[in-house]
Amino acid sequence: MTALGDLIEIDERTVLVLGQELSVEHDQPDVANALVHRVGDTLVLVDTGVTAAFRAALREATERVGSWSRVLVLTTHGHLDHVGNNDLADEWGVPVEHYVPAPDLDQMRDPSGYWVRSFDRIVGLAPLPAPSALAGKLLSLFQPLRPFGATTRTYEELPPERIRIGSLRFTGWTFADGAVRVLRSQGHCAGHVIVHLRDCGVLHLSDEGNGPCGAMADADQLKLQTVLGSVALLFEEGEAAVLTDGHTFALRRGAEVVSYLDGLLEQATALQAATLGLTGESGQVRPSAFTTGFAERSAELGGDGANPNAMFAAMSAVNQLRELGLRPESEGIDALWSRPALRNPEPDSPKPDSPEPDSP
Repeated sequence: MTALGDLIEIDERTVLVLGQELSVEHDQPDVANALVHRVGDTLVLVDTGVTAAFRAALREATERVGSWSRVLVLTTHGHLDHVGNNDLADEWGVPVEHYVPAPDLDQMRDPSGYWVRSFDRIVGLAPLPAPSALAGKLLSLFQPLRPFGATTRTYEELPPERIRIGSLRFTGWTFADGAVRVLRSQGHCAGHVIVHLRDCGVLHLSDEGNGPCGAMADADQLKLQTVLGSVALLFEEGEAAVLTDGHTFALRRGAEVVSYLDGLLEQATALQAATLGLTGESGQVRPSAFTTGFAERSAELGGDGANPNAMFAAMSAVNQLRELGLRPESEGIDALWSRPALRNPEPDSPKPDSPEPDSP
């Protein structure tokens, strides 16, 4: 068992600060794990979680990694549980750089709107409050929420770099003379990045491994699965040694990582195969019935993510329907979804002959 703010020392310069699971029923926000690392005289902070208690734990971790005189804060993506203490570095009185993904700026500036849009997609699919009420309840848990600091900029303001690690090529940005690599992944949500700390061999996956099917409206299933395969190869080639993520409260090392990531990919394909059967021979299904079956299959496969609940199950089910190629037949609540008809368009009706233009 772990508790919010527990510290796991990876080496004398690197500490994983543990978060906690979401429990809306008990007014408990989920808090993402954060990494604290020192390279030279620079303190590197990967995500900042949320809540005052986690903020205090981050401070304690910064005292464990040796002396530093500069701070680099890296936000992996804009979800509430990762950004709540982003202004922490402003309090240290040293030079600070802070970067966030530009595609996530809208949700960071208007988290309520982002979550209302997400919940609008699952109205009638699970016994949940209205989208605005549910979003309001959720946001009330993540306080204080300070996603921006005095020095916040977007990664995209920096020139993009081609980054080679082993046999793989990425795009992203490097810091501290290449010791810190921010790699674009964009699977879990539109702006998601992962972070590779070269000197200690840590690869921070953040939320890219949080279940075999992304829940958010801006998730990209192909990118999610592609980055899992790429990270597995980095460990096979010895380019990374320790895997951390946003919601698994433990470290994984070496061959264990490859087996774990392969397992996530196997869950993704098995879940898609299992849920394909829910569409039946007609290829039509009501989202409410599909959501029930999806949740059951996902639980059977152990692929219901870090925070299994009806809300995320319904959100993932809608994404899985689209992944299977189905589309809604109408805009009604719980309207049938089916595969679009595959037929060539009817040829245009012949137009009346136009008179030949007069010769000049």
